[in-house]
Amino acid sequence: MLAAAMLVLLGLFLLWWGRRRRVATGLPAGDVIYSDTGLWQEVQQPLLSRRFGLVGRPDYLVQVKENGKQTTVPVEVKSRRRPSHPLDGHILQLGAYCLLVEDHYKQKPPYGLLHYADATLRIPFDDSLRHAVLDTADAIRRARRAPDVARQHDDPARCRGCGYAHACGDQALT
Repeated sequence: MLAAAMLVLLGLFLLWWGRRRRVATGLPAGDVIYSDTGLWQEVQQPLLSRRFGLVGRPDYLVQVKENGKQTTVPVEVKSRRRPSHPLDGHILQLGAYCLLVEDHYKQKPPYGLLHYADATLRIPFDDSLRHAVLDTADAIRRARRAPDVARQHDDPARCRGCGYAHACGDQALT
């Protein structure tokens, strides 16, 4: 009888602990079907879209049920605290994962989740974000083919931390 009670208590503790772990990752309630972190399952191959010319590894893909429909939502985890406004790069990265989900699973996710250390933001995957991701990907492809690309020196902290500062021919910010 005591052993059975101990097993029940252990089971309840494990349920509580598992829910706390899920909340800490920023994952919504649902089934984790892809993980690049190794926490939930073995790290899987990156998602590839020949249609959009994109490849990437979202931190998580979660199947959630909303409005009676099953949908797949990408989750991108950032270790830093939430900035006052989500960084454009974070939003574009999440938008790229939404495009990869759309192409791979043949279902457009209504949103993606950006999980910071202290907050989880729900970012709508709308036409505006779709176009921004595709335009940015095209700009990157053009820059790769260009014989010379002007460097961006608008961020002094980034410039100071640049590993190529010693070889930079432009005026670096310090």
